[in-house]
Amino acid sequence: MAYNKLNVLHWHVVDAFSWPIESKVHPELTEKGAYSLDMRYSYEEIKKIINYAKNRAIRVMPEFDMPGHTFIIGDAHPEIMSCLNKQPNWDRFAAEPPSGQLNIADPRAVSFAFDIITEYSRLFVDLGFHSGGGSLNLDCWKEDPVVEMYIRDHPGESIESLVAGWFSQSLTKINDMGKIPIVAEETVLNYNFTAKNTTIVQAWVGEDSVSKVVDKGYRTIASPWSRYNLDCGHGSWLSNFEGASWCEPYKGWQQIYSYNPLTNITEPEKQKLVIGGEVALWSAQSDETTVDRNLWPRAAAFAEIMWSGSTDPATNSTRDMAKVAPRLTDMRFRMVARGIMAEPLQPLWCIHHPEACMHPAPA
Repeated sequence: MAYNKLNVLHWHVVDAFSWPIESKVHPELTEKGAYSLDMRYSYEEIKKIINYAKNRAIRVMPEFDMPGHTFIIGDAHPEIMSCLNKQPNWDRFAAEPPSGQLNIADPRAVSFAFDIITEYSRLFVDLGFHSGGGSLNLDCWKEDPVVEMYIRDHPGESIESLVAGWFSQSLTKINDMGKIPIVAEETVLNYNFTAKNTTIVQAWVGEDSVSKVVDKGYRTIASPWSRYNLDCGHGSWLSNFEGASWCEPYKGWQQIYSYNPLTNITEPEKQKLVIGGEVALWSAQSDETTVDRNLWPRAAAFAEIMWSGSTDPATNSTRDMAKVAPRLTDMRFRMVARGIMAEPLQPLWCIHHPEACMHPAPA
């Protein structure tokens, strides 16, 4: 990241599958929710990572996604969960198995979330604290008896209003901890909820999401999966499904480089609300054997367009991709020389003859 001037590591440190980070408030989370003893992060290891990054001018911003993507909490606290691991029809209750969301009608779940926000706001020193809020499945709560009872006993309440109430409470807690709340776009676009304008929103669902978010007055991180998801293109990870994964196809460096987050945002004040971008690499089909090639040099292409923009100041026109490719290839060779196993972009012949490897009718 430092070699490529990428300065924020957004660390989605927990998810539905595993809780690998030590908790001193709820030690049972890691004891029951980590994959194994050697697949845990202690407090000291987290601090070392933060300091290692700081020495390279990189911030480490944590994400503790709630109330969705939280199945693993149920291994320790099933009493505060809804729709835990519904099988085989998990797709009714979640975007991917295993299903499970914190029970938004249970005060104990709110108290638990406050514990998490309080503890990890203190461990992670960055001002940003990402609380997720994306990919919620409302059907998960429709069949939950606690939610049903709450709505029955509180006329005028609904699952949607409970979701908005959850966001209000959790973001207020993050603010109270002196942090800047960062949320997924669904938080402010899909529900009747208005966050403080100090909240930062990660726009990831569609390429038009960036303009939708800034229209609401929020600072925005451009992160559309259709351009910036680096783990796509390897097929489905569902064992009995021969089709593509949800985010196919593979995103080539050209797709990443040619995307302009400011498209359709013409007002200068709104353009200023787009504070940066983010490429995403999820670990469903990535680990230490593939992480280098999945990230690099595509993330280098992203870094250049984020820092330098899509317009060449010398010509005041869109950058010539034919001139970008040799520069990106040079960067790839530098990374390989430094021990980073970045994937090749072209045959070596094309690198020696760049003008001969152009598409005759570029898109």
